[in-house]
Amino acid sequence: MTAPGHREAARARAAERRATADYTGGVYGSMLAASVVVGAGAWGSFPRVELVLLLLLTGLVFWVGHVHAQLFGARLAQRSLDRRVVLLVCRDEWPIVKAAIPPAAAVAVSPLLGLDLSGTLWLALSVAVAGQVGWSAAAARRAGGSWRLVSTAASVNLVLGLVTIVFKLYLTH
Repeated sequence: MTAPGHREAARARAAERRATADYTGGVYGSMLAASVVVGAGAWGSFPRVELVLLLLLTGLVFWVGHVHAQLFGARLAQRSLDRRVVLLVCRDEWPIVKAAIPPAAAVAVSPLLGLDLSGTLWLALSVAVAGQVGWSAAAARRAGGSWRLVSTAASVNLVLGLVTIVFKLYLTH
């Protein structure tokens, strides 16, 4: 295969991956990150470094759990495991970890914004909820949904995020 033909095939494979991308993990990971922030804020003060690590490590642990469930649950019944399948599942579940990065980054940069710990928690929670809404809208759009469906998906996830915020308000007061 010539270099241009190889590049064209690689582009086609990348387009195929984008077309079949599943953002469920991103929505789930954002909800998980919001829950971690609420839990951290409800049980006392967490230093920023600990909260960043808690967000990232929780995302990694849940990613491993989802990969394990996919490989030894539904996938094992459908086909045998090989390196390609394992890597595919790892890649497909990676949005769980990716969703933890923006709230962790918000915590990390919060001192530059002059935020105290309470402000840091609110910023991280807001970023997690925004991520949840964004991942769900991207999933609906990628699936070919109408703008109405995209708006509905985003709205439902916004409501779920607001419920998480209500939990934070309830738990911290």
